[in-house]
Amino acid sequence: MADSTSAPTYNLDNMSLDELNQLKQQQENQHQALTNRYAQLRAVAARLNASDQAVMELGPSSEGKKIMVPLSSSLYVPGKIHDPNKLLVELGTGFYAEKSPKECSAFLQRKLKLVDANSENITKAVQNCRQNMEAVAITLQGKMLEI
Repeated sequence: MADSTSAPTYNLDNMSLDELNQLKQQQENQHQALTNRYAQLRAVAARLNASDQAVMELGPSSEGKKIMVPLSSSLYVPGKIHDPNKLLVELGTGFYAEKSPKECSAFLQRKLKLVDANSENITKAVQNCRQNMEAVAITLQGKMLEI
């Protein structure tokens, strides 16, 4: 999420009320987008944790166990675990790899670390956005009192 371009800086004292209101709206929109992105990342983290937990619960005794296999987010078919030591892991964009439970868990943990790092970056961006919104609001209040 970090990039080499920095956010533009504004001299709030030299801006008109209309410009300040427009900047306030932009900051609110950015804040909402960042908040939504953070919620999405936390949902992904929860799914990764649930997947890792499911992998940890597999063992040799799981062979032949009946399960529901998802065909879509709301469609399942019955199935059986043939070999609990061979799991298919989605690598992304329709690519899958066969991995052992240990390798699968390590893969999920790496993805979780990446999601957590992105969540931290989003949290910092949200904090900066809040500070900007507060500065614009204070400036707006000051300009309104001058009128």
